[in-house]
Amino acid sequence: MGSLKRTDLGRWLAIGSGVGIEILGDQLRVVVARVRPGGAVVLGAASIEHFRTRPAAEWGSEYAEFLKHTGASHLAASVLLPRGELVARQVALPGVEAKDLDNAIRYQIDSLHPYSEDDVIWDSTRLHLAGSLLVAITKRETVERYSELFAQAGIKVSGFTFSGAALYSASRLLAQPDPDGFVALEERDGDVEAYGESPTEPAFSALFDVTPERVAPLAASQLRLAPGAEPRSFADILPVPRRAPEAFAVADWTLAYATALAAACPRGALKVNLLPVEARSTSSRVMYIPTAVLAGVLLILAIIILVQSMLADRRYLAVVESEIARLEPEVKRSQAAGKAAEQARERVIQLDNFRIRPKNDLDALHELTRVFASPIWLDGIDLSRETVTMSGEADQAAGLLKTLDQSKFFRNSEFTSPISRVGAGEMFRIRSQRRGGSQ
Repeated sequence: MGSLKRTDLGRWLAIGSGVGIEILGDQLRVVVARVRPGGAVVLGAASIEHFRTRPAAEWGSEYAEFLKHTGASHLAASVLLPRGELVARQVALPGVEAKDLDNAIRYQIDSLHPYSEDDVIWDSTRLHLAGSLLVAITKRETVERYSELFAQAGIKVSGFTFSGAALYSASRLLAQPDPDGFVALEERDGDVEAYGESPTEPAFSALFDVTPERVAPLAASQLRLAPGAEPRSFADILPVPRRAPEAFAVADWTLAYATALAAACPRGALKVNLLPVEARSTSSRVMYIPTAVLAGVLLILAIIILVQSMLADRRYLAVVESEIARLEPEVKRSQAAGKAAEQARERVIQLDNFRIRPKNDLDALHELTRVFASPIWLDGIDLSRETVTMSGEADQAAGLLKTLDQSKFFRNSEFTSPISRVGAGEMFRIRSQRRGGSQ
């Protein structure tokens, strides 16, 4: 057993229970989840209807009965504000020291939202990309309205968060998202919410009022994902529960489920909380005693296993070093012979590549003649071993990239300058990578 990776350690520390409440129109969707290193368990899910028009005491009693049934009466809930009632921004401040990030955000907060200057509540948290922060902003009236409503219902609330922070946190509890990035979509009440991640955009969250087919390329472009990246659903990026009620499906409860997972393990979640500190409730600390004991036992076992592993590794290393010393002369002779053979093989490959280069170039030019057939014409071609750059004119230039990428000779085509219209045609300049261009 080698040293634990940071992600592995985070998974072993993923222990806790949480309540997530999603405000969805006139409905509250409540999920209670428990997280352990072996996976997540959904203890219960309930929908409270018409909470805006019913007496608060009535639906508050319904909520309390549900928590009692799931054994979660001691937990304070994390509430997911409607995405349309807040603004989320990702702010990059490269070069700003970590201790100065909060002051830097505070200095420019008025430029990040459309609300009145003195009528907002905001919070920010740092992302894994250096100098990058996620900022959530909403109206003070929104926070006060929901805070008062939950207080009248007798519901303990630990914080107000939003979907982007919940999805970012929940997707990392038991695994790591795709490092190359992704975009996920969910359609509700005619709007489409997008969440995505990429090496340049650690947490992208936005709400659109167009169709998912139009949102996907817009979000992928913002995230700078590879062309043709297929959008996922919110459910695809969340851990599949090991156990859940029969009527529960992650796809139907995605945001409430994500909020509950993030609330279960707050130490590993993004610290975005729009509820003022004085209005926050906390969960009973007694519930952490069994967890703390279990964590202590696991830590002791991990240390014992690690020590045993280190001792075994040392004994094994001594045996290996002795065997290496015995075989080293033979290995050196074998390496010398292998190096000579490799040099000879490389010379043969170079000669073969040199021989076929003219044919490859002619094939590429012949393919360009086919792709850019009349009425398309080219006024310049720059052909190298790896790329080819073309400029010319066509009636419709936008579709040329797809046509080029479908060829067996070219890939990753892109416009190197904006398309410009001249007369009845469009001027274009395209650069494509040659398939097998390194030969």
